[in-house]
Amino acid sequence: MTLSIAKLDSVAEQLSETFLSHYPLKSAQHLASLLPKEAATLLESQPMHVVLRVWKYLTPNVSEALFQAFSLAFQVTFIAELESHIAIGLLHKFEPERQSALLEQLRETHADISQELSDLLEYPENTAARMMSCHVQAFYGDLTVRDALSQLKNQSRPVADVIYVLNSAREVVGEITLNTLVASVSTQTLVNLASPVKARLNVMDHKDSVIELFEGLRCRTLPVFDAHMQLVGQVRFFDVYQSTKEELASDMQTMVGASKDEKALSSSWFAVKKRLPWLQINLLTAFAAAAVVGAFEGLIAQVTALAILLPVAAGQSGNAGAQALAVTMRGLTLREISTRQWYQVMIKEMFVGLMNGAAIAVTCGLGVYLWSQSLGLAAVIALAMVSSLVIAGSSGAIVPIALKKFGLDPAQSSSIVLTTITDIAGFMSFLGIALLLSDFLPKG
Repeated sequence: MTLSIAKLDSVAEQLSETFLSHYPLKSAQHLASLLPKEAATLLESQPMHVVLRVWKYLTPNVSEALFQAFSLAFQVTFIAELESHIAIGLLHKFEPERQSALLEQLRETHADISQELSDLLEYPENTAARMMSCHVQAFYGDLTVRDALSQLKNQSRPVADVIYVLNSAREVVGEITLNTLVASVSTQTLVNLASPVKARLNVMDHKDSVIELFEGLRCRTLPVFDAHMQLVGQVRFFDVYQSTKEELASDMQTMVGASKDEKALSSSWFAVKKRLPWLQINLLTAFAAAAVVGAFEGLIAQVTALAILLPVAAGQSGNAGAQALAVTMRGLTLREISTRQWYQVMIKEMFVGLMNGAAIAVTCGLGVYLWSQSLGLAAVIALAMVSSLVIAGSSGAIVPIALKKFGLDPAQSSSIVLTTITDIAGFMSFLGIALLLSDFLPKG
């Protein structure tokens, strides 16, 4: 690539070894005004200790572009001299194949450093580091809008929606949206345009905490910092949305006893192995519900209309429980609620069940009266609707919260557990009330 010779010569006069050593901040700002290849060529000609001193003052987007513009040999030599947390930040900007190639080259001369960096690259599952994008835009606060836009135009990567503003110590002091930057007066400095950062994430923050922060703050992005409080990436709302969407999709499967690992085109044998154990458990719980009905065998033999209405009682309580379960599961997944709020959620669902039960009781009682001409039977089904919907609603709230409280996956087959509870509640309410009012029921 042909260098801009005139521009390079002009800047090179300022960027002598002495200038680079004594004025690293100003040097970093001058380097940012050059094309990455030009700046990389200039730095490769300097002693390593000078490059390392200046490097600390480069913003993340500039350092990424410069490092990628270095020759492979200089990359390997340079990364061996960097502090580990800075080296990890650079390596994370590469694809896995390029990371492996660099570490393999490094292993030939610095096996211990290569091993250390390989270990640090493996962030734990469900951390902010696994959700973040390492490609961030950051500028020093004394830079003007004109210069910032000029530097952004020289970058080959798409520009992020949020740009972070740094002070002279490379600490994040604010953020600016790209729309604000473009619409601002060109002579304004970035520090005067920046708004405070709403929250900060650590690379080791759990995914649950990240999602909870985004849900509460309703922001586009949040910056991610390493243990040395250096800006290493950002988590975008899109990243959180994708993570939450995948979690909700897997929860839909586990709620009914299907494995998270099963796909639509998984083999039949794989599906059978994952589903059959839960179907066997469901069979046992179904026998428990059947036992409740069996306990009222004598009453059902006397009032055969009860057998006809049993599916109505069980079906309504099952639907009400499923609605409460879905809302509670969503709240837990999106971190709208925590296990500490179990009481508020339960009371809310009980009131919902009470009001819905009252409305359903009127409709159902009227229908049963028109069908059977029995006020007693209509009263039984109406009272059963109210009681069973209250129990089903509160159960739908408590089951997933209880699983999470005991350290279990709140989605793990909670639908099967809930079905058992709502079936038993529906049968017990209906047949129990029928037994109490048996003198008012039509025999036969």
